[in-house]
Order: sequence, then C-alpha cells, then structure tokens
Amino acid sequence: MKELLEKLSSYNIFNYLFPGIIFSLIASKISELNLIQSDYMIGVFMYYFVGLIISRLGSLVIEPMLKKVNFLKFAKYEDFVNVAEKDRKLEILSETNNMYRTIIAMFLLLILVKIYFLIASKWTLLNDYWNCLLIGLLLIMFVFSYRKQTNYITKRIKSSK
Repeated sequence: MKELLEKLSSYNIFNYLFPGIIFSLIASKISELNLIQSDYMIGVFMYYFVGLIISRLGSLVIEPMLKKVNFLKFAKYEDFVNVAEKDRKLEILSETNNMYRTIIAMFLLLILVKIYFLIASKWTLLNDYWNCLLIGLLLIMFVFSYRKQTNYITKRIKSSK
C-alpha cells in the first residue's frame, strides 16, 4: 500500500484522491450515498475513481461554462507550452489551478447529489433505474473526456513542431 501511494504524483493526489475522499465523506453526511470504504486498498482505488469523475466534470462542464460566461480567459495553448519549457513553476500553477476547478466541481456534484436524493425520495422510479442512469452518464462523460484528451495531445504535438 505504501509503495502504491508513493507512486502517485502530487497531481494525482490533489486532483483525484483528495477530492474523492472529501466528496465521499461529505456525501455520506448530507445524503444516503455512502462511499466510505473500510478496506484501505479498495478505498484508495474507490476514492481515486470518484476524484477522477469529479475532475472530469470540472474539465468538461465547469471550465467551458466559466469560459462561456467570460469568467475565465485562457492563454493560447502554444504560448503555454513555450512558457512551460522555460518556467517550471507554470506547471505547478497549472496543477493548482486544476485542483481549484476540481474542488468547484466537487461542491457542484455534492449539491446535485443532495438534489437527486430529495427528488428520488418523492419519485421512486429514479430509485429503480439510478444505476443505469449513472452508468450512462459516466459513459458519455468518459467518451467526451477521451475526445478532449486526444485533442490536447494533438495540440501539444502540433505546438512542438
């Protein structure tokens, strides 16, 4: 277990594991959703996966939404790549930036979980099909994540020419 945790980068810890643990703890307090694991090994994987989902929500929903309302303005990707080669601190700043985005997504998801359980208590059909709905939403989210990551890789390759 110790070796596994040592292999996680700070990005993985602060953008996946940390939000996954915090989300699981808060969700178990404010709703009927209990993701708390008694087995540490299963817990690490579960919290990491929950954090990964939260991070993707931030990347696919929060970031574009904040850009669309002109709350955020990004530099050109080519400029980012060029500056990152010269200024190593930019990578740390970007990692911190992504952590904030993930935490925003975590709080949004906690609100959605609370709303879901309030609605599900009155509309029992949701209780019967929540797992199909969740799997479908996760499938769609990871398909779009895959596309975004592929575009990111392509941009990086093109900017290094």
